[in-house]
Amino acid sequence: MSNEKSNDEMVLQKKLDRIQRIFIVLSGKGGVGKSTVAVNLALSLSLRGFRTGILDVDIHGPSVPKLLGLIGKRVGVYNEEIMPIEVHANLKVVSMGLLLDGNEQAVIWRGPLKANVIREFVQNVAWGDLDCLVVDCPPGTGDEPLSVAQLLGGKGSAIIVTTPQQVATIDVEKCITFCRQLNLPIAGIIENMSGFVCPHCGKEVDIFSTGGGVKLAESYGIPFLGTIPLDPDIVKSGDEERPYMYFYSKTKTAERFDEIVDKVAGFEKPGVDVARKDVASGSSVDSHPQVQDNGKEVAMKFAVPTYQRKLCAHFGHCEAFALIDTDSEGKIVNENYVTPPPHEPGVLPAWLSQQGVNCIIAGGMGSRAQQLFAQQGVRVVTGAQGEDPREVVEQYLKGTLQTGANTCDH
Repeated sequence: MSNEKSNDEMVLQKKLDRIQRIFIVLSGKGGVGKSTVAVNLALSLSLRGFRTGILDVDIHGPSVPKLLGLIGKRVGVYNEEIMPIEVHANLKVVSMGLLLDGNEQAVIWRGPLKANVIREFVQNVAWGDLDCLVVDCPPGTGDEPLSVAQLLGGKGSAIIVTTPQQVATIDVEKCITFCRQLNLPIAGIIENMSGFVCPHCGKEVDIFSTGGGVKLAESYGIPFLGTIPLDPDIVKSGDEERPYMYFYSKTKTAERFDEIVDKVAGFEKPGVDVARKDVASGSSVDSHPQVQDNGKEVAMKFAVPTYQRKLCAHFGHCEAFALIDTDSEGKIVNENYVTPPPHEPGVLPAWLSQQGVNCIIAGGMGSRAQQLFAQQGVRVVTGAQGEDPREVVEQYLKGTLQTGANTCDH
């Protein structure tokens, strides 16, 4: 039994060694917008090129899938590891909501079961190398925050979310005490719903009291990270499952999230920066630019699975691949169609890698195939919308490729 426990600890430590920073998002009470803050901080980090993970440990009321437009999606399992959902190249997500059969399913567990599943979400998830892991905890100081603090406290720091009113800041004080008793460093306090952004004129008006978070931070000697206004667009984006920092990236509220990330990131940005587009409608946008080598863009080779020379919705239905080459300036210089070998497990990823492909754009692809491509160093974009392979690649290079549901993600 002791050997088994020792092996588990070694596996856990190896996972943690591949994560640079962990931010544990806490709140003293519910209804302060903690999940919204956690998701948009993670989005801001990932859109700058930081390899980011979101771990939603709100077992009874997971909100992260809804806020990221992942309702109906499910994590997969490969080689006895849970495969997180990839929102885009730099953002991976795991949540209890991605395991349940339906939104109406209730999880009726006591503390030990919740502690075990939280450990599984760290120890047995294929997170890979991450610059940041953002952990969204349920409100209060109960089982889930305690398990997270004990499990990740060695590398983690807390970000505490409050609203301006005194009734909220009183509960946040308990959250501060919780962190200090567990020796969990506090990165700072965020005051959410601080002022109201008028949807007509854009002016910010104080409809609640303000400054509660600042006073609390000063009182306890904790950094104050910033304020986030009560913005109707944030509510709208959540209801419509359109991630706020994708679709409203040019707004003043989005700038507030970016300013907070500037304060907490604490390390240099990686070489690849994910370009963002301010999108007014449609599904999500895959906006990854050209691959860069020491800051210089390099030529790429794309593979697009096709049926009758059109992008096919299911990877397994591919009868020919459109192989499309680009130069270092992102211009298409060559396009040809090749017939693949028989579709057997592991064959196509190795074959396409041998062709020099470094990015595949597909309508749908199963999680196991995605993992095999990742092992070959081939980036995968799923849920691509369109018919003409050349146009799909051009849209990807411009950062305007529309992506929807992964039709092969079971």
